[in-house]
Amino acid sequence: MHAPLLLFSSLLIGGWASPFRQNGFFGDMLDEEGSAFIDVPTVKPDDEVPPPDYPTCPFGCQCQIRVVQCSDLGLKEIPAEIPSDTTLLDLQNNKITEIKEKDFKNLGKLYALYLVNNKIKKVHPRAFKPLISIQKLYLSKNALVEIPKNLPRSLVELRIHDNHITKVPKEAFRGLKSMNCIEMGGNPLENAGIEAGAFEGLKLNYIRISEAKLSGIPKDLPNSIHELHLDHNKIQAIELEDLIRYSHLSRLGLGFNNIRVVENGSLAFLQNLREIHLEHNELTRVPAGLNDMKYLQVAYLHSNNISQVGVNDFCSIGFGFKKASYHGISLFDNPVNYWDVQPSTFRCVTDRMAIQFGNYRK
Repeated sequence: MHAPLLLFSSLLIGGWASPFRQNGFFGDMLDEEGSAFIDVPTVKPDDEVPPPDYPTCPFGCQCQIRVVQCSDLGLKEIPAEIPSDTTLLDLQNNKITEIKEKDFKNLGKLYALYLVNNKIKKVHPRAFKPLISIQKLYLSKNALVEIPKNLPRSLVELRIHDNHITKVPKEAFRGLKSMNCIEMGGNPLENAGIEAGAFEGLKLNYIRISEAKLSGIPKDLPNSIHELHLDHNKIQAIELEDLIRYSHLSRLGLGFNNIRVVENGSLAFLQNLREIHLEHNELTRVPAGLNDMKYLQVAYLHSNNISQVGVNDFCSIGFGFKKASYHGISLFDNPVNYWDVQPSTFRCVTDRMAIQFGNYRK
């Protein structure tokens, strides 16, 4: 009756007495002590595993491929953790008051920086040093009292209009050989505030110093410029040598000034001019020399005191001189009767609709 129980007990005791040995594939890998030569990877605790290297995005901003948009967020400083591969950074319409030395660290790939409509008063002299690839810098509508120092040499376009800048020092744009466009209107800048040589070495194509306090045309701007806009200033005359170095101009903006006199011969240097703005001034006659401008196509002369228009004021005299046809001539809001002007006065105009005469109204 107890035989099966005794047999099971003996088998169980015998099984414990003899150690288990595996045969087959893993059995061949056992050493003399019965341990396998298999390297088992060690798993670190969760607190020792490094976090994944995902790109960061400043809180509240929108980040796309190399574009970071942080506008209209009420920011008071440049946000941290901007991805290092960012090429466009938009910080417009915030409340930033200062740009600190390390605000743009590791942003060597940045191409465009928009800081328009903030409250920036101070820029650290080395703040832009990391921006070795930047080409567009927009600092308009802030509270700057001076042009930021050490601007990146890679800059192509600088917009700093609507600030409180009163001076352009000689070293302001030094070394910026790639600069093509400067927009600095809306600053209380006078002619005396532009130091001699301030634009030396620049090869600008476009410059605007409108809505300032200029009393005359600056004579020390780069001679490479094709567009010069000086509207809404206090310029009273165009003197003989004012435009002598600007022979490449194709567009000249002098509207909304106090110009009463355009000296004879002062426009003779602008043989490449295509468009001239002299509206809202105090001219009493059509400026001499327009008829000799071979490429001039648009002339804005409305809202002046012009009382008479001569038959040769716009078109060339005689034969052998081929002049481009006008696409637009504005003479409205002047004390001149259109019926007193001879039809041949506009013989070099493409279409009668290109002439804006109208009635004189004050």
